[in-house]
Amino acid sequence: MAVKVRIPTPLRKITNDRDEVAAQGSNIAEVIEDLEKNYPGLKERICEADGNLRRFVNVYLNDEDIRFKNNLQTETRDNDEMSIIPAIAGGAGGAGGPGGAGGRGFLGHERARVNKRRHKREDSRS
Repeated sequence: MAVKVRIPTPLRKITNDRDEVAAQGSNIAEVIEDLEKNYPGLKERICEADGNLRRFVNVYLNDEDIRFKNNLQTETRDNDEMSIIPAIAGGAGGAGGPGGAGGRGFLGHERARVNKRRHKREDSRS
């Protein structure tokens, strides 16, 4: 199954500066293995030695957090969209702080973008 994977800026060195790549797999774990095969070093940046996702990495499949589905065993289908989102900690918060926009930082902005797309898709189904 071909899955479109969005690559965050900190990992784009590994994917030759590509922000999206295609990967194969019937579930998230297989997609990650395929990513590692094609982009060596990617898995160690997002997974622990035991294969589980690192605490500071969030993975979304079609805008849904896989932790609330079947985690790494979440099934994938052709044309699914997977987003790898590193949580960025720290910063002063507040609108004027390094996180900007109320201290959201990268992760907060990415989650807001994901939620906006999810609501837009749900509205179009109504």
